[in-house]
Amino acid sequence: MTASAVEVVLHEYGAAVSVPLDARAGQALASSGVLESATPDPHRSGHWLLRAGSKVGAVRVPDGPVVRITPKTPVRRLFFLLGFSLDPGRAWRDGREGAIETGAHNDVVPALAHAVERQIDGALRQGVLQGYREVKESALVVRGRLREAEQIRRHFGRTPPVEIAYDAYTPDITENRILRAATERLLRLPDVPGPVRRRLAHQRVRLAEALPLIRGEELPRWQPSRLNSRYQPALRLAEAVLRGTSPEHRPPGTDRLAMDGFLLDMNKLFEDFVTVALREALRDHALTARLQDPHHLDVAGLVRLRPDLVVRTGDGRTPVAVLDAKYKVEKGDGLLNADLYQALAYATVLGLREAHLVYAAGRRPRRFHEVRGTVPEAGGRGVRIHQHTLDLSREPEHLLMAFREIAGQLASGRREET
Repeated sequence: MTASAVEVVLHEYGAAVSVPLDARAGQALASSGVLESATPDPHRSGHWLLRAGSKVGAVRVPDGPVVRITPKTPVRRLFFLLGFSLDPGRAWRDGREGAIETGAHNDVVPALAHAVERQIDGALRQGVLQGYREVKESALVVRGRLREAEQIRRHFGRTPPVEIAYDAYTPDITENRILRAATERLLRLPDVPGPVRRRLAHQRVRLAEALPLIRGEELPRWQPSRLNSRYQPALRLAEAVLRGTSPEHRPPGTDRLAMDGFLLDMNKLFEDFVTVALREALRDHALTARLQDPHHLDVAGLVRLRPDLVVRTGDGRTPVAVLDAKYKVEKGDGLLNADLYQALAYATVLGLREAHLVYAAGRRPRRFHEVRGTVPEAGGRGVRIHQHTLDLSREPEHLLMAFREIAGQLASGRREET
């Protein structure tokens, strides 16, 4: 079997797998950021040891294998978490797991392709959205506004043709361009099932009047409105496709080597899920929250700190708690020293008596540590660092209930301060 015919299946944070791979493809994987590690196998010539980290999905290496990385979290649950990244304003907070329809697919790319196609089909059910777009062109007849400067510069004032500008009512608008680009991107990915691929090709035909996006350029921006409300779920999912990792790498001394694929970073996904869900739960307690709130550890402002979430009073002025999300398993003894030091630094800088850490897995749902030497006065208590553990295997409604409990604890900490 040739290397190009091989499909390599890795598991998120699983054991390394020895794979036959030429040096060019191995070096590309090693420096692409797709995997936790990729190193030559010291025991087998022509083989590389590949180990997955937090990224899940699939990539195709030219003249090499398709590398598929399966998540520890079930795919349907993973897309429930993804909803909090895609639409923080709604985030499907009714606890339903099927808001992003993934069909019966158990791998990331097939489920994503199915979900995007279903969303696009729903968006186009009432017809392709049209809008006004300014058109500038040379024409034999005057239509719209005469571009006098261009007329003189390009034609020395002679007519026809005439340089004109006008507003055209057309399907070639930003929204349709994004949907078309996502469709075309998915059609290039490995692992897309045949029936889904055929439906995606049909959607591409429906969007054919929208111009393609230029690959590598920044995505155009669209503004939510009443007119494009039926497009919005599809647009958010399409943008996730287009922003998914597609590594392009030039190893030293070799030609350009591009890998096409789609990857989700579970670290970022978990962080978004925790912070967005908590921010919403805190509103019931008249508290606000800032995500990735910037601060400095030192007086000179040289050491930057950026906690995942800083909880503040309703007016946003006074910090009352700080929290970091950790997509890792709490150790058997519950102690992750570096995390505790980081949380203590956050609490110290913000002048707080509490800091919180939320883990993706662990043996105990909650525990806390009281830091020695931080008792402000006789009879007072020191800084407490709370550790919370979420069980991502539980149903969505249970996960959201856990966030309500954590939010209640944050609110009780505020009452102690006052």
